[in-house]
Amino acid sequence: MAGCARMTTSIQHATLEFENEIAARPHAVFSAYADVGQRIGWGTPSDTATLIYDAADFREGGTDRFRCGPKDDPSIHGTTQYLAIAEDRHIVSIETLATTGQTLAVALNTIMFLPAASGTRLVVTVQVASFAGKGMIEGYEQGHRTCLANLASLLSWQPAPDKT
Repeated sequence: MAGCARMTTSIQHATLEFENEIAARPHAVFSAYADVGQRIGWGTPSDTATLIYDAADFREGGTDRFRCGPKDDPSIHGTTQYLAIAEDRHIVSIETLATTGQTLAVALNTIMFLPAASGTRLVVTVQVASFAGKGMIEGYEQGHRTCLANLASLLSWQPAPDKT
């Protein structure tokens, strides 16, 4: 990130922790992260936002490149670098968000998929440093809450039994 302009001289930081019980086995929840098509389905926090992957390489050492923001202007560019992946157990990654050559935020994401009686206990820890002020951290928090609720809803949905 050398050479990237910073929006502010002060850095805001936070550790955000989320826990969800999801009525699906760890493999299904892990797969929803691993498969970019599924990730797009639950990873957009609102009907007015979009998430576009320009490259997806979900493996240790791999990098995703994406754009996000309002549907009419997805001007935030992001990269996710995968540091550690253990199928059905955990994902550790670093995410960088930037716009017009300015770094907005950098986050260390740790996602754990723990077996639970209900299916999976999903534990997500986001350690974020914001160069764009406190609003960026609030956006991370609200975005994660909404997206994780979307994920739980998607995976908890069961088709109606076939009546034939």
